[in-house]
Amino acid sequence: MQQEYCKLNPHYFKGYGEYYWGITALGGPGDEVRWIDGVRRNFLGYSARSIPYGPDDGTIAPWAVAASIPFSQDIALKTLDHILKSYPEVQKEDGMLRSFNPTYTNANGDAWVSKDLFGIEQGPVVLMISNHKDELIWNLFKKCPYTRKGLEKAEFVGGWL
Repeated sequence: MQQEYCKLNPHYFKGYGEYYWGITALGGPGDEVRWIDGVRRNFLGYSARSIPYGPDDGTIAPWAVAASIPFSQDIALKTLDHILKSYPEVQKEDGMLRSFNPTYTNANGDAWVSKDLFGIEQGPVVLMISNHKDELIWNLFKKCPYTRKGLEKAEFVGGWL
């Protein structure tokens, strides 16, 4: 859904496209209004960004793409490859991926890249890559009695239940 939304790019954000997506709750460039190419843009600090009804300010989270690998490996890996080739500055020395916004640029025309890095963003990447590799996380989840009980109370049925 995110890929399709970014391909359509209804708000004409710079950078959105088939291999430029990753929208989630994250910190952005900051609460600011800018006029860019005659369009009033409302940028956000930390916000639970969402699609299709927003809020959305053009900020992309590559780590959200990486956490999608178990669900759509081909699309996620192609997206990460395109992001890293186009915006190599989102990957720092520690190898972790930072959020960025190509629509919000500095005086040199460079995309805004987050200086912050949070474990809550990076943790799902490690867990989902591990899960994709050997299903360890998924198997532990299925064995947890509290998980099963909660899902049953919520009236989930079928599948591994």
